[in-house]
Amino acid sequence: MDAIVDLVTDINDAYWYAVIALLVGLGLYFTVRSRFVQIRLLPDMLRSVTEPAETLPDGQKGISAFRAFSISAASRVGTGNIAGVAIAISVGGPGTVFWMWVMALIGAATAFVESTLAQVYKIRDKDGGFRGGPAYYMLHGLRRRWMGVIFAVIITVTYGFVFNAVQTNSIVDAVSTSVGEESRGLSVVVGLVVASLTAAVIFGGVRRISAVSQVIVPVVAGAYLVLALVVVALNITQVPDMFRLIVENAFGIREMVSGGFAAAFMQGIRRGLFSNEAGMGSAPNAGATAAVSHPVKQGLVQSLGVYFDTLLVCTATAFIILLSNPDYGTKAGASLTQTALSAQLGGWTVHFLTFAIFFLAFTSVIGNYYYGESNIEFMTSSRRVLHGFRALVVVCVFAGAVGSLPLIWALADLVMGVMATVNLAALLPLSGVAFLLFNHYRRQRAEGKDPTFHRDEIPEISGIQVWDEAREDGRISTHG
Repeated sequence: MDAIVDLVTDINDAYWYAVIALLVGLGLYFTVRSRFVQIRLLPDMLRSVTEPAETLPDGQKGISAFRAFSISAASRVGTGNIAGVAIAISVGGPGTVFWMWVMALIGAATAFVESTLAQVYKIRDKDGGFRGGPAYYMLHGLRRRWMGVIFAVIITVTYGFVFNAVQTNSIVDAVSTSVGEESRGLSVVVGLVVASLTAAVIFGGVRRISAVSQVIVPVVAGAYLVLALVVVALNITQVPDMFRLIVENAFGIREMVSGGFAAAFMQGIRRGLFSNEAGMGSAPNAGATAAVSHPVKQGLVQSLGVYFDTLLVCTATAFIILLSNPDYGTKAGASLTQTALSAQLGGWTVHFLTFAIFFLAFTSVIGNYYYGESNIEFMTSSRRVLHGFRALVVVCVFAGAVGSLPLIWALADLVMGVMATVNLAALLPLSGVAFLLFNHYRRQRAEGKDPTFHRDEIPEISGIQVWDEAREDGRISTHG
């Protein structure tokens, strides 16, 4: 087993240099071309996330921007924020936090582009709602179905199987710390519970997924942020030194682990991407489900999701750990965060964090499942294949509970890098479409209008499948 882990890790170490170059390079390009859309339009992000859903042709309300945001947040806000950040800090040192922040600021521009494209190239599903994502903009925007199929296969394996195994593995780690023992029997019991709950939800479809996510994620994440604020308040005199340590370690001025700058940089970028998913092509699958009046609105909402994930939740975990004087150099996951929180606020927080990790990881599982479902339906309309996929998801959820933590995280890194590469290869040639839509949106905002979009307004964009309804009172009443 150790040999397999070492092999996958070696591949990751080499391959991720290319992935990082793509992520940072395209993120900076999108940032400059949009003139820092992720910063300038922050008020529009906050406005868009609260807008009600547009009405669908069947008279039903579609999925709102917030509910679509909740699906992507369900996948984003999970063990990557608690266990992933802990692993990054323990292996890469405090400087990893700085590079997570940098990746969030750059990645928010990429998230804007990919989710705007997902909206404009979305299609109608059999239930009257919307479905879309990178596979769909590769098909309708680039006219390359083969590329869409490759991406669909990769994301289905990555999220449906590997990432879901990561989530349940972290749940077991947290529960073991909470009860004070590690055993095969405990892992099996936890795996069966999570697998059973997963099966109950994923057979209910996207509306049930979004309904569960929009309740659990804000409540649990909010409670976690409150505890982090309490920890910061109790250690307020140490905060300036903590920031100094983060910056010094980020640039190798003060080494806390072997590898110095390189370790902090690589771990920060990897864990930042695993957590906020900007550029990976996952969040656009959720963003496409929203019934909004303009594609850019959902692009802005998904940029906000990157901030919520990394600048709030990941930072909360980092502060909890760093203010507790952790040991560096030995890989540790959720248990490190639990131990740090316990040292600050008492033993009861170990059990609270187990509760939080359980629910955040569980919502990640069902959010991850939806990404796979959306792409299974891109490849085939067979209900038998979809049911088979659901069964395999449940199996992988259980398998993650009894699997090896180092191997599962190493595989997650590898498939995540491959998926990001395919998605970024499509974003570059299609980014012009996103910026045409952005200019269309800005013109309407400058005129004091609530932006709307009809595909005839930008005829140079081909391949649009929806956005063709009649206007009523200056607005598009039903999209698609």
